[in-house]
Amino acid sequence: MSRRIVLLLMLACAALGARAEVGDTVRWTDVPLYDGRSLPASALTGKTVVVEYWATWCPFCKKQNPYVQKLHERHGGKDLVVLTFSIDKGPADVADYMKKGGYTFPVAMAGEEAKRFFPKRKGLPVVYVVDPQGKVVFHEAGEMFEEDILGLARFATK
Repeated sequence: MSRRIVLLLMLACAALGARAEVGDTVRWTDVPLYDGRSLPASALTGKTVVVEYWATWCPFCKKQNPYVQKLHERHGGKDLVVLTFSIDKGPADVADYMKKGGYTFPVAMAGEEAKRFFPKRKGLPVVYVVDPQGKVVFHEAGEMFEEDILGLARFATK
């Protein structure tokens, strides 16, 4: 086989099984949010970013999101950013959920653009922590308790 075909096969296999794991690198670009605003790459680059994938209909997400809000309120800012991705079909459901819950953390829709950062995930909710150098340093699938979510702030102090 030619080197070109081998390379194409390797890329195709990697794309099929791609999933953000600890040690992978995330290269931030501007992130369009559900409400039409955009979170610029400059707000993410060089910072610890806590990322959560969730859905309005997910009972585990409903229990976890108040803790994500607390993390955002207490530690979000200069060194730590909370960024979430909703897998819901449209922004109207997200807007209603955010309003009812009093949530202010940034939310993007988990469409094709989100796959550039985190290509594939299993289950909900899913949490990643990306360090200031863009490395995934934490990954957890499934509901986390309050102390676990709030404990993610420790990554911002490293």
